[in-house]
Amino acid sequence: MSAKIRIRELKPLNLEGGYLIDGFPSVGFSSAIATESMIHTSQFELAGVIDSENFPPISIVKDGEPNFPTRIFVNEDLKVGIFLSFLTLDQSLHRVTAKTMLKWAKEHKIGLIVSSVAIKSPDGNEEMMGIGSTDAARAKIREAGLRVLEHGTIPGIPGTLLNEGRMFQQDVIVIVFHTNGEGPDFKSSAQLCMAMSKLIPGATCDIPSLQKEAEKAEITIKETQEESKHLKDSMYR
Repeated sequence: MSAKIRIRELKPLNLEGGYLIDGFPSVGFSSAIATESMIHTSQFELAGVIDSENFPPISIVKDGEPNFPTRIFVNEDLKVGIFLSFLTLDQSLHRVTAKTMLKWAKEHKIGLIVSSVAIKSPDGNEEMMGIGSTDAARAKIREAGLRVLEHGTIPGIPGTLLNEGRMFQQDVIVIVFHTNGEGPDFKSSAQLCMAMSKLIPGATCDIPSLQKEAEKAEITIKETQEESKHLKDSMYR
């Protein structure tokens, strides 16, 4: 049976011409931490949840309230939606997750999808680059002061977003950032958050509070991974 992902919106949304940020973790936790920081800094509100029979059944409890581990946050003033997840998805779910994101973006007439991918960099290389699915997306990368990656391989959800975005002329930008692969990687989270804010007008990052958020988010993500590990082992055999 093929995997299906359901999106349940909590209210009507107006994001026409706006932005969607992919906050699913890849290597390390920087993607989730950066998006979590942006949510807290720029006053986003919970607008929906993302769920699947193939996701580990787990609830994230915050301030006494249960939460789905994968949620949608929206700031309608900025016209920005964020898919924030504390789940590191099995690679068998990457393609359907990316296609679900693209379908949602099309339904809400999103102009640009912003994703990211981490590259382990023990040698201290910190240059951030971008890949765009269209000529317009690549122009946006240059306007933001980032170098366009000319050759490379982009795996997982970001890679699928790029391929499908090119096929259907949906602007997608994937930011390539460097991490040591250990957490909390405050430095790469801060750099990623700043790069996203250059691509999305009005979105901001509170760097002083980012370190605190990085530590809290890392604890939550690690707990989620630990609690769901035995579930995932049995689900993906």
